[in-house]
Amino acid sequence: MRRIDPSVADAIFRLFFSSIFILLGGEHLVDDTLIQHIMPIWVPAKRLVSLLSGVILLTGGLGIATGIQLRAAATLLGAFLVVVTVLVHVPGMLMVPEQIPSDAHWLWDVFQRSNFIKNVCLLGVCVHLLTHEPGRFTLPRTWSRLRAARRS
Repeated sequence: MRRIDPSVADAIFRLFFSSIFILLGGEHLVDDTLIQHIMPIWVPAKRLVSLLSGVILLTGGLGIATGIQLRAAATLLGAFLVVVTVLVHVPGMLMVPEQIPSDAHWLWDVFQRSNFIKNVCLLGVCVHLLTHEPGRFTLPRTWSRLRAARRS
């Protein structure tokens, strides 16, 4: 059986991992109606918070996907995950908003618990990326190869 090239595996890993941040970041920027609706009542300026979140998610996701400033992108996303998890999902697991009908409380509980666990898992990958050396398929390495080829 043939082994997959580690650089190919790294590129696939970074693309799959970053996809959640890129897609959610895009949603925050393009149509965040649902996102604003499920934000805690205490969040001020929901649209502004959503836009800022979208920029953070998109910036971090693209940094990881392309390998540009990989550790900075992982740090940015890791910090974002900690803040959102502690300020939104932990309180969400402890109380159900008044606007949620009583027959849907179970759904709210599942939503909050699954998001909490998802964020913890994503945070673990962000921590791993702090010491990860990406393979040869990154934009910075591609640019370096192109510059070197032009010089020769």
